Amino acid sequence: MSIRAVVWDVDDTLFDYTSADRAGMHAHLAAEGLLHRYDSAEQALVHWREITDLQWARFGSGEVGFEEQRRDRVRMFLGAELTDDEAESWFLRYVRHYEAAWSLFPDVLPVLDALAASHRHAVLSNSSLRVQDPKLRALGVRDRFEAVLCAAELGVSKPAGAAFLAACAALELPPHEVAYVGDHPEIDGRGAAEAGLLSVWIDRVGEPAGDTAVAAARRISSLAELPPILRADTRFGAPSSFG
Repeated sequence: MSIRAVVWDVDDTLFDYTSADRAGMHAHLAAEGLLHRYDSAEQALVHWREITDLQWARFGSGEVGFEEQRRDRVRMFLGAELTDDEAESWFLRYVRHYEAAWSLFPDVLPVLDALAASHRHAVLSNSSLRVQDPKLRALGVRDRFEAVLCAAELGVSKPAGAAFLAACAALELPPHEVAYVGDHPEIDGRGAAEAGLLSVWIDRVGEPAGDTAVAAARRISSLAELPPILRADTRFGAPSSFG
């Protein structure tokens, strides 16, 4: 059995979302005159990320729509009753700062180049196509992927098996011939493994993870470790990167 395709997560896997979010929000809060509300800029950023995680979970569960979770992030962060237009306008001002800080991780282009001739590629994200497609184009990598699938359009999000199987169907390949690479041990790592894909968890910062996630996914700290895993197909006893 061989792995014929790689399906990729985007944020904090290919795209350095955390750094862009941090830089963008810092610049936005400074421009809006809001940094004084917090003891430090880092405290403000932590608060923003906590709210973002909460609202993304609501979106992922189907509780709210994509635009609604975005506006609710603003309302919670500011602690204010804003109209939809007011919340959307505030968010779009933040987006301008955020987009100015976009970048790929430095190991992305080398591994895409290394795998270009041997593997097919697609994207599966828990975001929206209206967000991820322009982002991938701006980063110069959209043409590397045969398909870009996102939860907002699919109607199902990771870690549900149906999301991973939709990516396999888009490639017309069975799950056992597809690898999935993502940064979240449960949503990406365990979800992909339970759907029958070769699951690879890119852990760039040494995050702790539950036993289930660790057992399910091949854990790597750099995408440079990915090509040997794909060649070895470690589900059948070849050495993994855990050491």
